[in-house]
Amino acid sequence: MADFKSGRMASDVQRIISGMLRELKDPRIKDTMLTVVRCEVTRDRTCARVYISSMQGMESAKEAVKGLESAQGYIRREISNVLHLRKAPELKFIPDDSSEYSAHIAKVLKELDLNKGEEDESAEP
Repeated sequence: MADFKSGRMASDVQRIISGMLRELKDPRIKDTMLTVVRCEVTRDRTCARVYISSMQGMESAKEAVKGLESAQGYIRREISNVLHLRKAPELKFIPDDSSEYSAHIAKVLKELDLNKGEEDESAEP
């Protein structure tokens, strides 16, 4: 379980990376709609796992992770400047399909709601 400082740092790192996604010029990052799903920082605050999701699917998220890994030095420098850290945590970007999965669940729920509405209309005399 992460302590308070690690949790606070994780939310700060997530916020900073989310803001930087719009600034990065790599086409693997810029041309996709990305979301930083969550960030986990170790207790000693030397390593952070950042989960990246794309609305276009898992393949797009994997390509974006490659772009983020190539920009890791720049991202770490910005994190250390914003948070006033001597040493920013090492970043490990991990593709995640939670946005795609949540969109699928929303679609299924909407279809169920439409089917329920049709059944209600046919049941009324």
